Amino acid sequence: MKSENIAAISTAAGPAGVAVIRISGDSPLSVAEKIFKPAGKVKVKDFTPNVMYAGEILADGFSDFGLCVFFKAPKSFTGEDTVEFHTHGGVAITRGVLKKILSSGARIAANGEFTKRAFLNGKLSLASAEGLIDMINAESVSAARAGYSLYRERLTQKVTAMQGELTAALSAIDADMDFPEEGLDEVSREEIREILKCVIDETERLISTFRVGSALKNGVKAAICGKPNTGKSSILNGLLNCDKAIVSDIAGTTRDVVEGSIDINGVRFNFYDTAGIRESEDEIENLGVALSKKTLKSADIVIFVVEEGNIDGEDEEVYDLIKDLNVLKVVNKIDLRSERTEPADVYVSAKTGEGFTELCEKIFEKTVGGADYADGEFLCEERHLDALKRAAESLKAAESVSETAELGVIAIDIRAGWRALGEISGETSDEAIIDEIFKRFCVGK
Repeated sequence: MKSENIAAISTAAGPAGVAVIRISGDSPLSVAEKIFKPAGKVKVKDFTPNVMYAGEILADGFSDFGLCVFFKAPKSFTGEDTVEFHTHGGVAITRGVLKKILSSGARIAANGEFTKRAFLNGKLSLASAEGLIDMINAESVSAARAGYSLYRERLTQKVTAMQGELTAALSAIDADMDFPEEGLDEVSREEIREILKCVIDETERLISTFRVGSALKNGVKAAICGKPNTGKSSILNGLLNCDKAIVSDIAGTTRDVVEGSIDINGVRFNFYDTAGIRESEDEIENLGVALSKKTLKSADIVIFVVEEGNIDGEDEEVYDLIKDLNVLKVVNKIDLRSERTEPADVYVSAKTGEGFTELCEKIFEKTVGGADYADGEFLCEERHLDALKRAAESLKAAESVSETAELGVIAIDIRAGWRALGEISGETSDEAIIDEIFKRFCVGK
């Protein structure tokens, strides 16, 4: 099927040493012939694939001296013939070259259209495309690693293997239904039950990794809470190593949620210093307390701060609000007392910095733990989580009736599970889902 030439600037906007303008489609060389003059005797139409050629690039009203390379289908990112121009990275230069390309036989590419063509041409799976955008948007080492794992098809390989097992189960059912005289029913049922158990176990294992996987991709949400004047804002400032929050001896100073982020072992942690939780006649402070409670409920970990030697009923009231959450209890102001009167996970002094290394270690341990997030064993996308949950539900329904129901009835639920898994790889995804995913890309990718 013929596809029109699309073009876009593939590097970031703004001045730079080098910029890349990409063309992909049926005839990008015909466009290149109109605007590129090789420095040697070779002609553009005779370019050897994957070889850089130096020459003059004609732009809109001026010229630049740069490089041109041709990638021949299907050995290109998009799976189509592709040409790239490597120009000097001035804004006017890249815009001028792109304008000349668009007037020479190409149209501007839509968001993610290069990657979408790669998907449609079988160069990568839908999950791999999602991994690519996650890598581009990554703000931490762990997010980049999680995206790379997805991009390198690790999840797709697992899903494809599970689909293969389900296909084998469906084949066994078809054989029994086509040849009932062979008496394969009991053999088929035993084989089906074994396959269903294995696939269900794998889907549930993947589902169980989502909490950590989401944290690796999006960052860990850590809320700091406690009664007023326990040193919550000082702890936030100590973690961030800057004066982010106002520190005062006056109770109720923090009225809003104050935010800040750091990396711990390559994982992004987003900290939220919440207003001290207490009853107050101050309407503004009460609004801050209400926002604090909302923040706590959505946090991955709650850092509960109490003051050494000053534990009372207010602390207990705060703890009652958070006791069912993932809580890390921190005793602060240990510089004021030499004895430890309150059991806790970590003892710190926001004033001297004592205990902050251990505090970071404990926060990491209670969220990401000892997970090796480079091995690709984590689920990071909400869409994948939903698909796996629906697959597990359908397969459990099939398993529950596998001993008694007609094989044709069992097959209905197995096929539903197979289709749900196919939404991850893209085998069964509808056009709306595909379009929505590629809209997340920038123009030029």
